Amino acid sequence: MVIAIGSDHAGYHLKEHVKRVLEAGGHEILDVGTETPESVDYPAFAEQAARLVGDGQAERAILACGSGVGVAIVANKVAGVRAVNAHDPSEVEMARRHNDANTVTLSGARLAPDQADAIVERFLRTTFEGGRHARRVGQISALDGSAVRDRVPG
Repeated sequence: MVIAIGSDHAGYHLKEHVKRVLEAGGHEILDVGTETPESVDYPAFAEQAARLVGDGQAERAILACGSGVGVAIVANKVAGVRAVNAHDPSEVEMARRHNDANTVTLSGARLAPDQADAIVERFLRTTFEGGRHARRVGQISALDGSAVRDRVPG
């Protein structure tokens, strides 16, 4: 799977950990940064990773900042992205099954690496249920215009 990842300084160490685990699992990683734990502004990194998903260059994205909230807000501004700030595997599973979440955001300040591993693993293996949920995801996509864009060939 092609996965975009990004973080600010507060999520840097967790991003690097997740990146190593994903690479070991055979995933192709598109790391948009940051490359050090020095202070940076999270919107630029979150937007870059989210655009890779919205444009179809990545199947999913994983973002990290101090709380996971800031990067989630940014990612959800990008057409075609449905980001969830997940705190545990059950939460991300429901977001995948019912909301077709294609981006997960993580708290670098609150999650230990093993907790993040469990969330990411569930995020990647859970499929969207479709059915009645597809209608609702379509309604969400209509809000940002991605439903129309997704129907246009090319």
